[in-house]
Amino acid sequence: MSQTNQTWVTEFLLLGLSDDPQTQVLLFVLFLGVYLVTALGNLLITILVLADSHLHIPMYFFLCNLSLADFCSSTNIVPQALVHMLSKRKVISFMDCAAQLFLYLFFGATQCALLAVMSYDRYLAICDPMHYSLIMTWKVCGYLALGCWISGVLVSLVDTTFTLCLPYQGDNKIAHFFCEAPVLLALASGDTHRSQMALFLMGVVILLAPVSLILVSYSSIIVTVIRMKTTSGRLKAFSTCGSHLIVVILFYGSAIMTYMTPRSSKEQGKLVSVLYAVVNPMLNPLIYSLRNKDVKRALRNVAN
Repeated sequence: MSQTNQTWVTEFLLLGLSDDPQTQVLLFVLFLGVYLVTALGNLLITILVLADSHLHIPMYFFLCNLSLADFCSSTNIVPQALVHMLSKRKVISFMDCAAQLFLYLFFGATQCALLAVMSYDRYLAICDPMHYSLIMTWKVCGYLALGCWISGVLVSLVDTTFTLCLPYQGDNKIAHFFCEAPVLLALASGDTHRSQMALFLMGVVILLAPVSLILVSYSSIIVTVIRMKTTSGRLKAFSTCGSHLIVVILFYGSAIMTYMTPRSSKEQGKLVSVLYAVVNPMLNPLIYSLRNKDVKRALRNVAN
């Protein structure tokens, strides 16, 4: 074995999305625009929920938590990607890479749990409105939100530990724009089977289990809405669930493609990661604000 292969990696070289200078400038402008919209949109929703008393209900409490997770997740990745797009030396230390990986998984897993809790909240509000206020008390909401954040920590700890416990020697070039578990495992020098199985099992826990809860919740919601006698009641029910359902499809679709299915190429993996880690956090506040009358009314009140 050569001396190079015996050298432990202390930093990684992020190759990014493109090595063409003009393409990198274009990507810088696009990523900067997306990040500004993401930051402003999610912070605005958080401020509106806190400021407007009409939004002090469980649905918007969970939406506020989701917006906070979206903002933190985007901030963990995009600013560094912007710096690297304009830098010649696109390196990140091993410890910084580990921190980015942990935070990325932490906020992502928290978002998964929050979306499942939000679907349960909509199920209770539409299918069991008589007992909704008795079940979804502020104490219960607080415990549910805390459980989402704790589950994010636990899932991230397991995935990060199994990813970074492997030896990394020799090759330190990451064909990606941030530190993500699948691309890091591709650089590991040892056997990655156990780590890949651990990531897959955690994916089942934090992706497929919440998806199952969401499917059951929305199946019951659809049956209840169909049985409603008034058209106005059906429209109101669909309007409150439509935004959440769109976010669920976009988020879980890209997340499952990232962690539960094999990637046909590195370029496909990069595109899916851009959708999951960069675009989705921007779309969430836009979808909720454009399709939600309460949020638009709160925005007008603040503007006035």
